[in-house]
Amino acid sequence: MLTWLKNKLSLLPGKGTSTKWASSLDENRIGKLVLFTFSFLLLLRFVFAGVMGLMPQDAYYYFYSQHPAMSYYDHPPAIAYLLRLFTELFGDKVIVIKLANTITTLFTVLAFYHLAKRFLSGHKKQVAVLLFFSSFLVTILSMVVTPDIPLLLFWTLSLLALHNAIFLDKKIYWIWAGIAMGLSFDSKYTGLLLVIGLLLFLIFSSKHRKLFFSVWFWLCLLFFAITISPVIIWNIQHDFASLGFQSSERLQSMSGFKIHLEFLPGVFVHQAAILLPVLFISLIIVLYKTIRKYGIRIKKISADKLFLFAFFLPGFLGFLAVSPIYWVKVNWIMPAYITGIIWVSIYFKTKWLRIQLIISLIVHIVMAAEIIFYLVPVKSEDTWYGWGELAQQVKEIKKSHPDDFIFSPGSYKTAAILDFYLNERVYAANVVGTNALQFSIVDTDLNKLKGKNAILINYNSDILAETQQKELPPSILSFFDEVTQLEFISIKKYGKIVRQFSVYKCRNYHGTGK
Repeated sequence: MLTWLKNKLSLLPGKGTSTKWASSLDENRIGKLVLFTFSFLLLLRFVFAGVMGLMPQDAYYYFYSQHPAMSYYDHPPAIAYLLRLFTELFGDKVIVIKLANTITTLFTVLAFYHLAKRFLSGHKKQVAVLLFFSSFLVTILSMVVTPDIPLLLFWTLSLLALHNAIFLDKKIYWIWAGIAMGLSFDSKYTGLLLVIGLLLFLIFSSKHRKLFFSVWFWLCLLFFAITISPVIIWNIQHDFASLGFQSSERLQSMSGFKIHLEFLPGVFVHQAAILLPVLFISLIIVLYKTIRKYGIRIKKISADKLFLFAFFLPGFLGFLAVSPIYWVKVNWIMPAYITGIIWVSIYFKTKWLRIQLIISLIVHIVMAAEIIFYLVPVKSEDTWYGWGELAQQVKEIKKSHPDDFIFSPGSYKTAAILDFYLNERVYAANVVGTNALQFSIVDTDLNKLKGKNAILINYNSDILAETQQKELPPSILSFFDEVTQLEFISIKKYGKIVRQFSVYKCRNYHGTGK
């Protein structure tokens, strides 16, 4: 295996290669390397789609898709309609949901390549694609359903349309840019950064500032507003539930303004993990050198680099600035890397590709072993293993309690999974008066369940002894006359319990009192 990798990676120049030869690297060899890496990682990602079980996020956004709406509690609707399209065409299967991720991400990679060609020449555009495609960022998008999947596609298409409109003076693309930016916002509220990036570019580019007075620029904003209007209308109809969840609730959690300096290195670590260390460190170094060289003399930066900066820096530096007071999730900065990777590719030394690709291949091979063999159990609901077996055991329990409804009072995750696998409606934490995200929006009247018995399924973060009782909090017990614990559901691997769920028989549901 190591010899095989070495032979493939020898396509790249390494230490001792002359600067002249490296600068005029044979594009045919780079092309072969891109093809090999692309094919290998693509095959691996299709394997992941085929063997990886359903993730809770997959099931939750599938739940979105089964309840079409103009928007949803915690995110805009693009991911729901993407999944609805694939499942309507190919069936409600786990493999279809996974392929929706992989195929959409391939379109993102294709759009990224066309965008990279606008800024890079020769083998540099292929280097950019190689850096992007070999990153763990693309693997995450290929494996797990998140709103970032359509976000990155429409984000990249927005940049392509804006480049056509601004640099090639193709005026009709202002309208396409407005629509694409709107669809980015309809994917995730982070899409608003595209509008901020566009405004920053026009403000700081003396050559293009005049576009503020162009009717086409305002048409772009008009079509952006039209495209996002369903999301705004839904929020108005639901007391701004979604926008409130993504903004005011997060701001409220920061209201104490307690500094967590340990969060900052944590953000650097997980960003280095999704880009892979060589690329991330190169990005930081090039950013530092650029700031040191230009400082506030932004006018001296060429228009094409300024364009890349405008759609990279706000997202990247903005979330880094927030990180000492609020934990920044691993996927929040992803869109910024579309132009960030193209920008760093201008300066990226080809010899470093060898190390980047070795790390990428090792990481993906290790991941393949974990996904296929589940060597290290994941002590969290955020896992792909055991959900199908859980559903089968719940079905067996339901046979003995056919008239009972099923619910899970924890996070949305167990409820979403069971709702996917079982041929009946499964309820979430709003049954016991707790916010259950989109479940709370769909199930607005739970008093229809009043007087019924229920089966409660609750994930155990720790594996308990079979004779041990798992007490429920009084806030849950108060919704029923009586709650009796049944046998645990235990999920095993290699003869060892790796996941466990408590099961309860709940008698006479009191309703929510609304």
